[in-house]
This record gives sequence, structure tokens and C-alpha cells, in this order.
Amino acid sequence: MNTMYTSVIERTREIGIMKAIGAKNRDIMLLFLIESGVLGLVGGLVGVSLGVLLSKIAQALAEQALGVGLFKPFLPAELIIGALLFSFVIGTLSGVLPARAASRLQPVEALRYE
Repeated sequence: MNTMYTSVIERTREIGIMKAIGAKNRDIMLLFLIESGVLGLVGGLVGVSLGVLLSKIAQALAEQALGVGLFKPFLPAELIIGALLFSFVIGTLSGVLPARAASRLQPVEALRYE
């Protein structure tokens, strides 16, 4: 959410220009919601990738230390897809308030902002 508020602040002038040329509040809000969802999804992809990598490293170390394949990480597709979906939803939800703030900016005030 903090990242999205920062994005709104940094792009206040852009928002003013978009509104001045006819963008509706709904358009601005949708733009920021999509951005926050994508940021959440990218974060989820990084997290899942690191999790899979670390579990494979732990598996290799356990096999080397014990000599047998007792440690096998269980990574079903449903778990990975669920984690990515969850990160997208959380990212989108944490972008709701910043998106509302961005969509409610008055064009004149946003253009005056520096």
C-alpha cells in the first residue's frame, strides 16, 4: 500500500493531465488497481521462485548429508497457483485506497502540484 501511495504522489501531475484530457475517475482507479495487482503478482512470482529454489537446495543438501532421498519437497501446482492468486489479490486490495485517492484528485490541483 505504501508503494502505491508513493506512486500516486509521484504521478500526481500525470493524473492531472489524464483527467484534464478526459479520463474518468473509474479509468484512473482501474489503472492503479491493475498496477498494484501486477506488483503483487510479481512479488508472488519472486517469492514462489525463491521458495522452490530453496526447497530444492534443502533437498540436495539432505540427500548429500543422509545419503538417502527421505526429504522431498511437495510442490503441487494448486499450491503455487494459489500462492500467486493470493499475492495478486492482496496486491490489488492494498491498492484500493491509493487508487481511490488518485481518482479523486481534482485536475487543477493535480496539475498545480510539483
